[in-house]
Amino acid sequence: MKIINFPYGIADFHKIREGGYFYVDRTDRIPLIEKAGSQLLFLRPRRFGKSLWLSTLENYYDLARADDFERLFGGLKIAQSPTPLRNRYFVLKLNFSVVDPSGDHTAIRRTLFDHINTQIENSVARYAPWLQHPVRIQPDNAIASLQSLVGAISHTPYKLYLLIDEHDNFANEVMASPLCGAPRYEELVQGEGTIKTFFKAAKDAAEGRGLDRVFITGISPVVLSDITSGYNVAENVSLSPRFNDLCGFHAEEVQEALRGLGVARVKEALDMMRTFYNGYRFAPQNVACVYNPTLALYFLKHLAEDGAYPTQMLDDNLAMDRNRIHYVARLPHGEALVNAALNPAELLTVVQLANRFGVQDMLSAPRDPDFLTTLLYYFGVLTLDGRDALGKLRLTVPNQVIRKLYVERLREQVLPDYPDQERRQAVVERFYSTGDPGPLCDFIEQRYFKVFDNRDLRWSNELVVKTAFLVTLFNDAFYVMDSEPALERGYGDLMLRVRPDMRQYQLLDHLLEFKTLSLKTLGLSREDLSRCTRD
Repeated sequence: MKIINFPYGIADFHKIREGGYFYVDRTDRIPLIEKAGSQLLFLRPRRFGKSLWLSTLENYYDLARADDFERLFGGLKIAQSPTPLRNRYFVLKLNFSVVDPSGDHTAIRRTLFDHINTQIENSVARYAPWLQHPVRIQPDNAIASLQSLVGAISHTPYKLYLLIDEHDNFANEVMASPLCGAPRYEELVQGEGTIKTFFKAAKDAAEGRGLDRVFITGISPVVLSDITSGYNVAENVSLSPRFNDLCGFHAEEVQEALRGLGVARVKEALDMMRTFYNGYRFAPQNVACVYNPTLALYFLKHLAEDGAYPTQMLDDNLAMDRNRIHYVARLPHGEALVNAALNPAELLTVVQLANRFGVQDMLSAPRDPDFLTTLLYYFGVLTLDGRDALGKLRLTVPNQVIRKLYVERLREQVLPDYPDQERRQAVVERFYSTGDPGPLCDFIEQRYFKVFDNRDLRWSNELVVKTAFLVTLFNDAFYVMDSEPALERGYGDLMLRVRPDMRQYQLLDHLLEFKTLSLKTLGLSREDLSRCTRD
């Protein structure tokens, strides 16, 4: 197998280009970004390549890196026709994820100010040849430090480009710990709170005072919604079809990487990656799906180094996204919505994605039925899938690794005890190797359905039964699990296809069909049914 350096976990454009790492070129979008507006908001799920894109912009516009342009961008699409703004900015890059949000308001303010001041100090040292006026660093007021930097830049022929990564890091803390996180967060965004004041200063500096461009990344629009007039000038380009693939890989690019590795069975490997990592759409229009880039690189790096597919298809760095599903499930009406997401036959729909909601909306009963579905979309555990007959947006679980997060949450809910999990493992392993459904059905009837009371069982249907089997049988180390797989004459209900790298073992493929028959159709009463055996 050929050697390719895959930059898994590396978000430094300079390091990737200098180190000869694998790189999927999106630099042709730079002119589109310039035309889109001067203050932009770009939202994507966690670990979706946002930081690398900011690093790309930083290296492209940085005045101090003008001599490095050919070395870094030579051979890339933008090098064929660079924009006039190339290497024409002072660049200040902030990353709010390095600010610990767990302390009180005073502690958060201190760590935030320390980060901003440190980045400003680094910028002053970097741009010393161009700065003729001093920049005063205010340890107790980083916003004043920012204003001093902008003032010094205004005396040069250049302007400032502000890059902000993970601007919503503070709101994420509220989701992780709503009871203790909410008061701190409110202090940061309300009145003259630190975060609101910072964005007000950025807005003011952009009004002809030296700050020319701003590019902000995050997961959701919560923070900018909460600070309202503090920063109401950002244009959200997250749903633009032009930027659907700004972060993410196309199938052709993944296939090219596999061929570059000299993989013997490219189609097989591509099918695996498509099933587990593809499926994301970030525009209402009919655009091509993209692969999660972090997961794709995780797979490719494992394949390059070990010559085999990873046994665990979900990278641990993204496994924490299950907490986002747990969070939504705890909200009013969230449990039913999260469980409904597992049904591919009836996709969730919204009239439109909510784009102006604050943290209080997340902590209280949702007033808008589209709100919870929108949250799951922003978290990356649902994605867009076209429109229905009424023109409503359809949303679906993007791929197998995300489906696993839903399954694990439901499994922990209905089978919380060690003996239940031990018994489940025994019966499913027997089913995997023999196809004997008896012990499996006994377990589902006696263990899984015991958590439902008579009211729930009264409304049981084919979907409830299929979900029970999916949750019980799910195992992506052995199988590719297909719900509603397309067959020659229609669709199946649940298919378990042995992973290509596991066919050497005593595992069988399985196709399960579920049918609901009424007692009237069977000519039975409830008393008759209670006397019947399964056979």
